[in-house]
Amino acid sequence: MKLSQVIDELVEEKGLDRSILGSIISEGMLTAYKKKYPILPLSVNYNMKTDDIEVLIEKRIVQAVEEDKLEISLRKARAMNEDVQLDETILVPFEEPIGRIEILKAKQVIAHQIRSIEYSVVFDEFKEKEGTIVYGVIHKCERHGVTVKVGDALAFLPKSLLIPGDKCIVGYSIRALLKEVLPEPRNENQLILDRASTKFIKKLFEIEVPEIFENLVEIKKIVRSPGYKSKLVVVSHDINIDPVGTCVGVGGARIKPILKELGTEKIDIISPAGSLEEFIMDALKPAAVNRVELLDDTNANVWVDEDQRSIAIGKMGQNISLASQLTGVQLHLVKSEVPKESELFEMTDEESQDE
Repeated sequence: MKLSQVIDELVEEKGLDRSILGSIISEGMLTAYKKKYPILPLSVNYNMKTDDIEVLIEKRIVQAVEEDKLEISLRKARAMNEDVQLDETILVPFEEPIGRIEILKAKQVIAHQIRSIEYSVVFDEFKEKEGTIVYGVIHKCERHGVTVKVGDALAFLPKSLLIPGDKCIVGYSIRALLKEVLPEPRNENQLILDRASTKFIKKLFEIEVPEIFENLVEIKKIVRSPGYKSKLVVVSHDINIDPVGTCVGVGGARIKPILKELGTEKIDIISPAGSLEEFIMDALKPAAVNRVELLDDTNANVWVDEDQRSIAIGKMGQNISLASQLTGVQLHLVKSEVPKESELFEMTDEESQDE
């Protein structure tokens, strides 16, 4: 295969600039020759017309040659360029060979330089998309995560940033937050995706709810237990817009695509109108709360009926934990039947993390 064919393939497959590729190949070959002939004044060029690599050496023009590797006679020099004079220098073809080790070194340099350019191309293309939702196709399922093809690039969705219950099926489309774009790969990955963060939820709402994108409705806070539930606090900057109804949409038209994206995960949307006690009641939904008593700025007793207790607590304590995070108040459940001698349920931060 000719060198030009190799360059053509690289230009087509990787979208690299032809002239830059020529320079990279020349640099790699120069490194190889310099490894074997370190003291000689060599240069390497890719001649596009002849489709060949030209290895040249700089020689001084003399009347009588004493050092053949560094000097050339005036007669020979004028055979190549009749305008040259004594003591000038001229570039002439370098005919000495290089060995297998030097060729291997050239390949390494060329491969490294091409990879560096590829990294720059990916970084330039995706850096401005960092923090937005991207669409991709599942390319490979691995032990530690999922490789996703986004456009012509490959991105990695770590297992820790997947939603519990996400299925990895090669060829299926997927949406994810472009969490990080690295100048160079880290652990072979340059584009890092995320589906488990609160920011992913926020960006989904910005896509599905124009009022949020236009900041007529604002998401003030999101807490999330991926795969189980997210709770959002939304406020309206327009008195004519109901923030909760706007996010849900007519017949759930806006919330349904988001819920479909999240699988079994539920979403509670809350507008913090009224007192802190009312806010706490809403934050504990879908449980029905009878009464809330603020003990201080960071603690509150919450009275619920016995049949609502497990609903308020949620699976592995996640509902009450999320409500506490959302309100900033540590919530203690109290049985409504015997409020003075009731058993308290307190979900501490440490317990939440353990569970």
